[in-house]
Amino acid sequence: MTLSSPQRSALADQVIAALRTQITSGEWPVGTRIPTEPELVEELGVARNTVREAVRALAHNGLLDIRQGSGTYVVATSELAGVMQRRFADADPHHVAEMREALETSGARLAALRRTRQDLAQLDTLLERREAAWKSGDAERFVEADASLHLGVLAASHNDVLTAVYADLGEVMRDFLRLDIGEELRPEAHMDHAGLIGAIHAGDAEEAAREAASHTQEWRCGSDPGNSGKAKSPLSAESS
Repeated sequence: MTLSSPQRSALADQVIAALRTQITSGEWPVGTRIPTEPELVEELGVARNTVREAVRALAHNGLLDIRQGSGTYVVATSELAGVMQRRFADADPHHVAEMREALETSGARLAALRRTRQDLAQLDTLLERREAAWKSGDAERFVEADASLHLGVLAASHNDVLTAVYADLGEVMRDFLRLDIGEELRPEAHMDHAGLIGAIHAGDAEEAAREAASHTQEWRCGSDPGNSGKAKSPLSAESS
């Protein structure tokens, strides 16, 4: 994707746009280390200073994290997602659970009413990936697979605003799940999501909403809402 080179500021904007596209398109998922500065210079066909300026701009906006001695990593999929992650980094997990319940029950209810055949096929695929991730024992792989399934449910609601808000809160949700499951996947923590997807298949809006709500209710009941930010995770859930 070699870029033209009119003037410095305009070219930097082009590079920022190109790198942002790599992030928002999923080409560089959250957690990915992006190519090195020399690699980007060669790929984009621009000067090193222009690449450095663009990377710094995206880091300032919260999409990238520059880690000395390690590289530069994707930490959010949009400027708003980066803001959300910083804003709620120290939020009470109990409050995050309540937020998740509100968004996910609404999304599940609408998905049951509006899903298409393509949505159902995608949800089946995402459910299979989630189960495979659980069986692998890889906690981070499971976090990503679980988050993808829930975002898929929201996407099937065909409410673009609801889906965008949920997507921008994605890393907040992942951090909640990481807190809940810990570093290891334990058999007793597994929560089957087949009921949720089955209700969406059946077009049963209220059952879909109940299934979605059940994935956070046990966590909330087992935590202390007055323990601001220090709620214990009883692992009702992988909780998502």
